[in-house]
Amino acid sequence: MSQKLQLLSLVIPVHNEEGNLVWHHELITREVVGLGCKYEVVYVNDGSTDNSLSLLKTIAANDNHVSVINFSRNFGKEAATSAGLKKCEGDAVIMLDADGQHPVKLIKVFLDKWHEGYQVVIGVRESNTKEGIVKHYGSMLFYRLIISILKGNTVPRSTDFRLLDRRVIDEFNKLTEHNRMTRGLIDWLGFRRTTVSFQAPARHSGEASYRFSKLVKLALYAFVSQSTKPLQLGGILGACTMVISAFVGIFLLFEKYVFRDPLRLAVTGSAMVALFVSFLVGIVLICQWLLALYIESIHNETQNRPLYIIDEEIR
Repeated sequence: MSQKLQLLSLVIPVHNEEGNLVWHHELITREVVGLGCKYEVVYVNDGSTDNSLSLLKTIAANDNHVSVINFSRNFGKEAATSAGLKKCEGDAVIMLDADGQHPVKLIKVFLDKWHEGYQVVIGVRESNTKEGIVKHYGSMLFYRLIISILKGNTVPRSTDFRLLDRRVIDEFNKLTEHNRMTRGLIDWLGFRRTTVSFQAPARHSGEASYRFSKLVKLALYAFVSQSTKPLQLGGILGACTMVISAFVGIFLLFEKYVFRDPLRLAVTGSAMVALFVSFLVGIVLICQWLLALYIESIHNETQNRPLYIIDEEIR
């Protein structure tokens, strides 16, 4: 099913990317102009503390395809992406980062997939230049967990680099979650999906502002917002603890009192009690931690604050 493209939108969140903006904008402009279609570029400045806003204003002044949304402070990449998706008007929208790690040459490939009738085209990162061991294996673990929670709707190694059809964007804009993971919400929406693999190059300039701690926080909120399965973990841990405690207790009782300690473990009653109490306390604390995450999420939602605050819009 071929679709006609009236307007292509590019949504680009920005946080402290002064070393990349001019270079990256020239790159995407050459790529999109070569497609011969109408387009707009929506930059969302997410509380940058460097010279990013000034550069964005200059870019917007010299290019009438560009609009800029400037947040009053840093609200996070997920909020910035949501603001861009709400602002854009294209029949198809491509989300990409400003650091050059999402290859702009794939824009045409994404559009070809859209013309084939796919409503969501997902960029899947096969490898990442200079990716650390911790981030690599942490990402693998994250996707294994999120796939089990979302029942297979999430593609391993998928990224925010993706194309969305206008129908998908309209439905996405109806969502009201404050603690959100954009790619998880898009996966939850469904629609006709396909993937495009890519090799992520190294950043053109600077260091990623999305630190490991933010990725961990995003993962935790993803689990909390997408499923209640983590809550069930407490019950599973409790059941496992009961079974293990019963078997170990019976073993130690028989070993000491029936067989007269042939293994010479010399386990005292107080040591047994201390061991099991410590183990059970750990389980209780884990369960309380999980409950705290859900309570925090409920607290944030019931406050009903806006997802972001726009200081100014530049057209």
